Amino acid sequence: MDKYVGEHKQLYLIYKRNKKLKTLLVLLTQFLLVVSFIICWELASKSKLVDPLIFSSPSKIALHLYTTISDGSILPHIGITVAETIAGFLLGTLLGTILAALLWWFPFVARVVDPILVVLNSMPKVALGPLLIVGLGPGFDSIVAITLLVTVIITTINIYNRFRETEQGYLKVVALFGANRFQSFYYVILPSSFPVIISTLKVNVGLSWIGVIVGEFLVARSGLGYLIIYGFQVFNFTLVLSTLVVIAVVATFMYQVVSIVERKITSGWKER
Repeated sequence: MDKYVGEHKQLYLIYKRNKKLKTLLVLLTQFLLVVSFIICWELASKSKLVDPLIFSSPSKIALHLYTTISDGSILPHIGITVAETIAGFLLGTLLGTILAALLWWFPFVARVVDPILVVLNSMPKVALGPLLIVGLGPGFDSIVAITLLVTVIITTINIYNRFRETEQGYLKVVALFGANRFQSFYYVILPSSFPVIISTLKVNVGLSWIGVIVGEFLVARSGLGYLIIYGFQVFNFTLVLSTLVVIAVVATFMYQVVSIVERKITSGWKER
């Protein structure tokens, strides 16, 4: 018996070691790809295989980032854009979840607005940006409203569809115990939809950044989107590309935070 247990333990340790080696191999390959790309880009820019005025170079971008971070000139722009993104992200997710719950609660209303949601989802929501700017004025409110437009429709559709796909057997069981519609929603619909709600958060991170950057393109006088437009207007593509690097880093950080929240919630849910 001890021998049997020992063999299984050894196989499990070998499996864990191979899994770690594969993970390290993937990370090493990703690192080498990024480093190779940066080296090729730098060499191509130095030898003028690509136009250094348009494509800049990694060394110029790194120097520009170091300078703007050292003197603090880029930090207010990062702060404004992140604040707009978080506001649009939270409002879009919260409002979309509430709308999905209302649609599930009132099936007649859901049937009425279902084609409207499909039409709205197929529309390029940023096209409504000028109307929002006129209505809300240029600034924080209109940019958050554009972000809200981008995120709320897709959030509503995704979560409402998950509500509708809840296993009907569970609803019948709680109905047999006398549960009303609120209790069915609270004890069955909402808990079973948590993984989809959390996954929608990850989608909304990217959508929120799209909404904010487009909004800042249209109206802002500060923020990372404004820096991109300003860099384009003065033909400073090092500024444009360094701002894109900052957006990638901050957006990745937000995505990782949401992923950690997702893992904590879904793992806790699985344990139940």
